[in-house]
Amino acid sequence: MLSLGFVSAILADYDLNSVLKFASEHRFKCVELMCWPADNADARRYAGVTHIDVDNLNVRQIRDLARQHGVQISGLGYYPNPLDPDPEKAEFYREHIKKIIRAAAKLNVPVVNTFIGRNPSLSMADNLKLFADHWPGIVKAAEENNVKIGIENCPMWFTDDEWPGGKNLATTPAVWDRMFEIIPSRALGLNYDPSHLIWQMMDEVRPIYDYRDRLHHIHLKDVKLYRDKLNRVGIMANPLEYHSPKLPGLGDVRWRDFFAALTDVRYRGPVCIEVEDKAYEGSFADVQTAILTARNYLSQFLVL
Repeated sequence: MLSLGFVSAILADYDLNSVLKFASEHRFKCVELMCWPADNADARRYAGVTHIDVDNLNVRQIRDLARQHGVQISGLGYYPNPLDPDPEKAEFYREHIKKIIRAAAKLNVPVVNTFIGRNPSLSMADNLKLFADHWPGIVKAAEENNVKIGIENCPMWFTDDEWPGGKNLATTPAVWDRMFEIIPSRALGLNYDPSHLIWQMMDEVRPIYDYRDRLHHIHLKDVKLYRDKLNRVGIMANPLEYHSPKLPGLGDVRWRDFFAALTDVRYRGPVCIEVEDKAYEGSFADVQTAILTARNYLSQFLVL
């Protein structure tokens, strides 16, 4: 039914073979593999990781490694800002997404996961206009290659450099509705992460029912909302001032209800652990422990 995996960004120092070997040895069925440009300079945490270089794609080698380790590639991931205020950067990001879509088709990978992007200084209405201008070409490329696009619902607003509006438009059901009205293609859907609704003070389970036909991929990440901090700074503070990403089971996501909803809507696909818990970043052993601790907690809802 559900295939448990993890997002490879947390294993930035591993090569592809090592990532797949780790997944196989620890009973994971799939991995979402990062596909940032090999020469990129993105220093954001968990960004800039390249486990598949789509500019130098070796299809046979990648397929052979996946087959050798018995691990599926759940999706190809790349999370830049395709609506960046710098038009040259934005164009580069959009073109690289298209390259990844073509690579996914060659590798028989069903989905490419990314962000819509956003110009933080513009209103929601103006950003939707940018979306209408620039995203139809990306979706067309996905349709032509029989690949789906999973948009993660992270607002990409955590600190001062992402203020005031964040760097990803696709943050709420109201925005998703507008996106799907503008581009109704079923190739465009969600890489749904429940944690981002928690700190926006929203129901993290309801969207599973409401967008059952748009669930192309699932991220499993938790978040802890610190009420004492929130009571001091309020919801208009930078979000990391009152919440922190956590491993599944260590935060406020209602995982029992979450998995009940996935089974209710007959979701059949990857559910991938995304590790962004700073408490587990002291050493590489901590990182490995984080992945396996999350796996152990989630095993009550899955067959490993």
